[in-house]
Amino acid sequence: MNFTGVMPAMTTAFDADFNVDHGFVARHAQWLIENGCTGIVCLGSLGESSTLRFEEKLAILKTVVQALDGKAPVVAAISALSTVEAVELAKSAQALGCAGLMILPPYVYKGDWRENKAHVAAILKATSLPGMLYNNPVAYGVDYLPEQIVELAAEYANLAAVKESSTDVRRVSAIRALIGDRLEICVGVDDAIVEGIAAGAVGWVAGLVNAFPRESVELFNLARDGRTAEAFELYRWFLPLLRMDTVPKFIQLIKQVQQEAGIGSARVRAPRMEVEGAELAATREACSSAQENRPVIAAASTPFKIA
Repeated sequence: MNFTGVMPAMTTAFDADFNVDHGFVARHAQWLIENGCTGIVCLGSLGESSTLRFEEKLAILKTVVQALDGKAPVVAAISALSTVEAVELAKSAQALGCAGLMILPPYVYKGDWRENKAHVAAILKATSLPGMLYNNPVAYGVDYLPEQIVELAAEYANLAAVKESSTDVRRVSAIRALIGDRLEICVGVDDAIVEGIAAGAVGWVAGLVNAFPRESVELFNLARDGRTAEAFELYRWFLPLLRMDTVPKFIQLIKQVQQEAGIGSARVRAPRMEVEGAELAATREACSSAQENRPVIAAASTPFKIA
């Protein structure tokens, strides 16, 4: 598969009892693809994977693979406390029909480069699927340096991409300088997408796309095609929402945006709690402003219907 275009880091919908709402998950994935996204990333940070049981993760992957029915690839985020569980999840993802893996560092224990390299290597060797290394030192405390990424790419042919979420777009340039086009580089923070594409990124693993897919795809395409003035006009409209992807409560905020836009519920699993008070008011104000000034491209969006 190609790790290019706009690939949502899809949120996980919960029903009123906080069980996974598989009906909504299936329709949400289909709707995102209908609106121009190129693939779906399941079970990532935004998907609240740390609160999901192993069996729930497999059920979500099965739901999304069946819902898309080959129309677009499904990428399984591989995160676990142990390497053994991460390998088991990767093998299960391949058996369920996923087209790729997004490989996270192990939870809790940060480790050194030798240990982290061994963890990533075990996952890459477990399947024949192409892997995308997820570099997010802000969230996980593990920073895969460009030189280390090159080392992995030299040893493992199925390392195909990097999701660069260090918030430093210079990392895109640094990786490109060392390895050329050997890896596809994706931006993993929403409010650096235009800059990241200018530096050489070819994909966007996005968050606010869960509520605004058509605008996200349009922004990506404008930036990719070098239509700078148009890209920045849309970017300025979108930035108050995109910045919600880069704060500690990004899951709660993005799900709240979805609810305000009529695309799901703000429900999150504990220990997270929905935003309230001033945080809720600020989120609603940003959503209201965005809706009032929504660009014309939104008129082309496929409406969301659960059935």
